[in-house]
Amino acid sequence: MRNRFKLILHILALLGILAAAATGEDASSLIRHEAGRLEQSFKDKPINGPDLEQINTMASGSLKDVTAALNAGHVYLALEKLAQAFDLIEGGRAAADSAAVVNGGLPAYDAQWNDAKLKLTDASKRNWSHAPAALQALSEAAQGRSLPLLEGGRGFATATEPKDGLLYLGEAQGEAEFARFCASLSLPRKSASFPLRSLSPELQILQQKTNAAFQPPKSIELHSRFIALNSAIKLSQELNSRKFYAGALYQYLEAVRHYAMLDAPPLDAARQSALKDSLAAAEKKLTASNRDDSIAQLFLERAASQIAHTDGSAPSADEWRSAQVIVDQVLPAYVAAEKPAPPVQKPSGHPVTITLVRWPYT
Repeated sequence: MRNRFKLILHILALLGILAAAATGEDASSLIRHEAGRLEQSFKDKPINGPDLEQINTMASGSLKDVTAALNAGHVYLALEKLAQAFDLIEGGRAAADSAAVVNGGLPAYDAQWNDAKLKLTDASKRNWSHAPAALQALSEAAQGRSLPLLEGGRGFATATEPKDGLLYLGEAQGEAEFARFCASLSLPRKSASFPLRSLSPELQILQQKTNAAFQPPKSIELHSRFIALNSAIKLSQELNSRKFYAGALYQYLEAVRHYAMLDAPPLDAARQSALKDSLAAAEKKLTASNRDDSIAQLFLERAASQIAHTDGSAPSADEWRSAQVIVDQVLPAYVAAEKPAPPVQKPSGHPVTITLVRWPYT
């Protein structure tokens, strides 16, 4: 009787594993199908208009990256690339379809803006209790970008011309649509969850380090890197304040990567070989764990794709550096985020208020 009971438990466990695998395969198929739908709509209705050629190129590249990631078995990386495609295509399409706003002025823009806002705020709460943290993080980050993009579009529409706010209105809708798509997926999650928490202390420290590093000549030579770094910190702070802790962790780790890239040295052949071994070891460790480390997995998938292109082309120097930074800086920061939060630093001396004018998430 006892042996029969053990056999039943074994069969049930095996069925659970097979069901989880099937669910993951279904998710990959859905992602591939969604990328194909976007690509077909892109072909059926190209984005035409002045200053939109670059959007076409970038959107096509993102969709190709989705397919490449899926072919390599990198589901989370594929979703990250799909988010970019949603943003670019919806933004470009809104900017191209400007006739109604050009003719109707600000009232016409406001009508589209109000409609978009209703759709955005409709997706504020989701149940992530059985989903991998990476899926939750990608959805929360997209949702976190949507409203600021919408508000920023309204600012452009009133400050210059109504049509100038259409790109950002479209991007906001694309981000919200991607967030909803993530919520529709069913991906298997390992039994133990990652202990998500507030990252206020870490974000405060990283912002202070970033401010201190923003000095010439680095601030001039690496200006675009500083923009990306501050944008990641800003989004993480906003997500953290809303208790979207998965998204906050994802963007905090992205900020850690950007910060480390400010001083990351190039890799010679020996270090490139060692990095491949390090990535393989990290992947093996995550695979053996029973905990949901999908956010770390996302960054490992990105690093693997950076140093081994599916088309056989050689990685760039920056891609080697980024992959090394993920191993040396991002993964340790992820492990540290598992521990209780360090105490928040209190400012010393007299407070100084600095106002930075910057466009969010660009």
